[in-house]
Amino acid sequence: MEQKTSSFDRVLGAWDILVIAFGAMIGWGWVVSTGTWIQDGGVLGAAIGFLIGGVMIFFVGLTYAELTSAMPQCGGEHVFSHRAMGPIGSFICTWAIVLGYASVVCFEACALPTIVTYIFPDFLQGYLYTVAGFKVYASWLAVAIGMSILMTYINIRGVKAAAKLQTILTLIIGAAGILLVVVSALTGSVSTLEPQAFLPGDSTTTLKAVLAVAVTTPFYFIGFDVIPQAAEEINVPLKKIGKILILSVVCAVLFYALVIIAVGLVLTGSEILAAESGTGLVTADAMAKALSSATMAKVIIIGGMCGIVTSWNSFLMGGSRALYSMAESYMVPRFFAKLHPKYKTPINALYLIGFLSIIAPLAGRKMLVWIVDAGNFGCCLAYCMVALSFLILRKKEPDLPRPFKVSHYKIVGTLAVLMSGLMVALYIIPSSGSTLVWQEWCMAGGWGLLGIVFAIACKNKYQERFGLLIDIISDEDAAALQSSDEEISVALDRAIDDAINKILAERRLTTA
Repeated sequence: MEQKTSSFDRVLGAWDILVIAFGAMIGWGWVVSTGTWIQDGGVLGAAIGFLIGGVMIFFVGLTYAELTSAMPQCGGEHVFSHRAMGPIGSFICTWAIVLGYASVVCFEACALPTIVTYIFPDFLQGYLYTVAGFKVYASWLAVAIGMSILMTYINIRGVKAAAKLQTILTLIIGAAGILLVVVSALTGSVSTLEPQAFLPGDSTTTLKAVLAVAVTTPFYFIGFDVIPQAAEEINVPLKKIGKILILSVVCAVLFYALVIIAVGLVLTGSEILAAESGTGLVTADAMAKALSSATMAKVIIIGGMCGIVTSWNSFLMGGSRALYSMAESYMVPRFFAKLHPKYKTPINALYLIGFLSIIAPLAGRKMLVWIVDAGNFGCCLAYCMVALSFLILRKKEPDLPRPFKVSHYKIVGTLAVLMSGLMVALYIIPSSGSTLVWQEWCMAGGWGLLGIVFAIACKNKYQERFGLLIDIISDEDAAALQSSDEEISVALDRAIDDAINKILAERRLTTA
């Protein structure tokens, strides 16, 4: 293990990290996917599914909160899993979470021009080709690629600039969501909700429907783990970091559940089906009906657009830091460990993820659905490994300072491992209803194969330095160590001088 001071600037305050995490978890799905969730599980079934997924994320979040406060270093999962499982476990965990982050960034690059299409039906111009039934237009690609370049540029300019953008957009999302919930409560009806509360059928069918929704929720809750990735850039007391992380999870769970119920209070089952086959914007249609104004639907659409950008922004930030931390440990090419000389951002890591978001739209939207599912699998795997690391480190390093210390750690850690492990299993077990299709396995497998290539190449090139864990120490500790080294050096010089003087004195006596 090597020690060094952080190369990043500590510029993020408590509000910054809250909006970064919450904004990452609230993307575009609450606008376009609410109807699908309700059709899959019923209104209350879908809401319960999100609460179940939220409970899993809450327990995983508790493990993250403790580990982040104990090891506030760039890379988050990379550091936690390395301390617990060594370099191989760390490589698997971090490589999996990078897949999750990159998949979200690519998805959002396609989601934004799709929303523009909803607002401006004549937007699609310059037909180019069709991929898996999806028609790709020049205007659609131009918006996707242009926004990808802009988002990458903003993140290169520094984390504080990205945080300012995040604050503005997250406030817009929150306002749109709260408005929808309030007007639905005032104008909606329980009689509208009751017939579609759960899917028709026996209790087994209902349970399977709820779990089918629950298994999709980790993708929508990915984002709280961006906080550990940027830990070296946070200027907040360590104990408070853990509390903010948990708060962001709770806020996101409540947001999704309340939006689902709000839609169910306003739209009947047939109206939801009509909205799905029409605009596809079920949440926006619910707002329009609740206020008897088609114009008000645009409020939800704008909120959804902001959600796309906040998720995009956060995952560019998180993915680049995770890749940077692997490069710092000689697990991937050192090229990715380069920081911008002025803005102190991992510029080459940002270039790579930004490049992926530029080329992803070329494959159309169907390809992106497969990428998202593969990325969701990677995130669940990483969550499970972090939860295991939490339990291992409680045994392996019981005296490790933990500013945010979880009570009843065995119960919390075990539940986090079991629930995240169940999510991983549902992606693997055939006929679970959530099994990855062969295209998704090819993507996850291809990413894994690329990781193996990187690992073998870096192991051969860097030899014993492969998997080296960098321990970040504070400037105060570094100054103290330097002061201590100087004191030792002065004491050593004095000892040498005293020895020389003693020898010279003995020689003078002998001569005399």
